[in-house]
Amino acid sequence: MLILAAAPLGNVQDASAHLRESILAAKYVAAEDSRRFSRLCKDLGVTHSAKVISFFEGNEIERIDELMAILESGNDLLVITDAGMPGISDPGYRLIRAAIERNIALRVLPGPSAVTTALLLSGAPSDRFCFEGFPPRTAGARLSWFENLAQEERTIIFFEAPHRLPESLADALTAIGSERKGAICREMTKTYEEVIRGSLVELSEWAQSHEVLGEITVVIEGFDPSSKSYSQEDLIALVHAKESAGISRKEAIADVAHDIGVAKRSVFDAMVKSKNAAHIEGKI
Repeated sequence: MLILAAAPLGNVQDASAHLRESILAAKYVAAEDSRRFSRLCKDLGVTHSAKVISFFEGNEIERIDELMAILESGNDLLVITDAGMPGISDPGYRLIRAAIERNIALRVLPGPSAVTTALLLSGAPSDRFCFEGFPPRTAGARLSWFENLAQEERTIIFFEAPHRLPESLADALTAIGSERKGAICREMTKTYEEVIRGSLVELSEWAQSHEVLGEITVVIEGFDPSSKSYSQEDLIALVHAKESAGISRKEAIADVAHDIGVAKRSVFDAMVKSKNAAHIEGKI
């Protein structure tokens, strides 16, 4: 069986009894950092007898066959990363896929998650959210990445390295706008946990003016379609785009009104004015 174990983000008291029992019983452990795993065991007061195999981003692909051989020989394999759940911006996904393809049983030991912890700390809407991993490291790709998220209506959550946080938030500010609310969650569950809430311009200014250290998770509220103003020309263009896709004008008007959160009457009036203007122009 492949056992995926959530590790504490920082506070060792968040470790489950199931995690302790699984470490004690394990014969094989795939750990992102063997030293961090040893420190966790020490903090938990657990002495393990497992063979610990290094399993991190840089060697994940080349380790798959070795780890699958352990599983196919009838042994359990416990996978644990430095913090949070394996496979969530950490090694694990490829191994999970390989195990499923070979009908190896899976078990997940639920536990701490930086994604959901930051979501709740932020105060942002939590009914719908998306996790985007890490932004690209290069400036141009990172700006495009944020531009593609600018009209994402769900709450957006992503990780960032502390030394890249000022540049990332500056790009988010450029792509998304200054008024969108968000939060920087730093060192969650640890002694120096800190949550900075505010507009993107306030978060960007904070990151520029502070030495940022520790593990960082950023939360940004989603786009509110009703906050965008549309000219009559915009509404007409959106309806024509729908019509060109093969639907009737009545359906196009209804769809546009629903998509952008405006009254259907406003879209209808814009189309009537457009039709009247074209009729008058044709008579001149």
